[in-house]
Amino acid sequence: MKDNAVRYVCSECGHVETKWNGRCPECGSWNTFVEEKVVPKQKGKVESAPVIDESVRKLSDIPYEKSMRVSSGINELDRVLGGGVMRPSSVLVGGEPGIGKSTIMEQMLSNLSENAEVLYVSGEESPSQVKLRAERLGLRSDRISIFCDTRLESLSDVIERVRPSYIVIDSLQTLYSASVASMAGSPNQVRACCMELSLLAKKIGSAIFFIGHVTKDGNIAGPKIVEHMVDTVLYFESVESGMRLLRASKNRFGSVDEIGLFTMCDKGLQGMSDPTGAFLSARDGNELPSGIAFTPVVEGTRVFTVEIQALVVPAKSNLQRIYSERIDSARVSRVAAILQRHAGLQLSDQDIYVNVAGGMRLSEVSIELALALALYSSRQDIPLDKNIAAFGELSLAGEVRPVAFHDRRVKSLVSLGYKRVIVAESHPGDKIEETVAKNIKTALIAAFGRKNNK
Repeated sequence: MKDNAVRYVCSECGHVETKWNGRCPECGSWNTFVEEKVVPKQKGKVESAPVIDESVRKLSDIPYEKSMRVSSGINELDRVLGGGVMRPSSVLVGGEPGIGKSTIMEQMLSNLSENAEVLYVSGEESPSQVKLRAERLGLRSDRISIFCDTRLESLSDVIERVRPSYIVIDSLQTLYSASVASMAGSPNQVRACCMELSLLAKKIGSAIFFIGHVTKDGNIAGPKIVEHMVDTVLYFESVESGMRLLRASKNRFGSVDEIGLFTMCDKGLQGMSDPTGAFLSARDGNELPSGIAFTPVVEGTRVFTVEIQALVVPAKSNLQRIYSERIDSARVSRVAAILQRHAGLQLSDQDIYVNVAGGMRLSEVSIELALALALYSSRQDIPLDKNIAAFGELSLAGEVRPVAFHDRRVKSLVSLGYKRVIVAESHPGDKIEETVAKNIKTALIAAFGRKNNK
């Protein structure tokens, strides 16, 4: 085989072609073929992947202990993982460079090392760099074992010999197996190394964490099948306020609805104990500017009250354009159409800008009523009362429909001092003035007064 031989591998499914194609014939993905150099396989026997359990038993005979789930010592991380770190398990952690993936993993290992053997595998940093970070964060480095080698065979031998309870691989894209004929970081290498180490960790009863690089689109680099191999997939993302959000896109041991909120400080990532009003802007004065509305959103077991900002200005070419990153632009377009059809608000010749204070992304249908109030406020230049919040789903017929978790949303508003809330239906016993609006017209009258909604 020639030294300069190359092939093209689909980053989604791993399909191999000798020439570059725009569309993968195996999975149908576009522009996913990556060029990689072909490395000849080494001669000799190739070992197969480790076997977790060869016996055949009844499912009822499988032992399970509550001690298999252990707290990581970081409350926000435990929340996203479903209550703690599960053993055995495999977790993939992705995020932008510098967001704190290595930091939080080292903090977690420091906490877990008090009662168990832990191993930090570094393929990007030297041992002195890892130690320097641990000292800067004030962690106990004498209990954390470190191994700096990217060869899969050497790493597997170390894991088999040391048998640590918790392992962190930093990062998955640096691993290399001699049995795979491609370069480190290629889709085939990433897939093979992830599967080998995941099975090995489950065989010895360990929890293994893979730190993964991300592409420019925000997805974890490598084939998509890697996310199917692991038990949990976590994504770190930063918001404009400087906070870090940790989300689970997959979790076999808990819910994917929970999010963890962190702030970066001198001692690493610190969880936010009470983030109820973290996404509200601080303002002086008693009046709000026009185009502002408040609504409570539910993320897992917690409720956050957020501020929706809207700006409606005349379009330069009389063709409506919508600019919205934090709320789906299709949802904004639909709410604008409902306002125009059922409230007589002309928006088809206006440019619409929508934002969420703090940079949080919103996908709940409950935000539609508050979004409509913000658009109306900006278009008519009438500010809302700062003590009013709203939540509800809008139908295409202009109806306001109730949403789930009514009591939890109202309780959150009461704790923040709101005096009134506009909803689709009221619940007895709520400690706040509730105004019931069955359609968008009555909601606008309740929010702005009849004189402004002729």
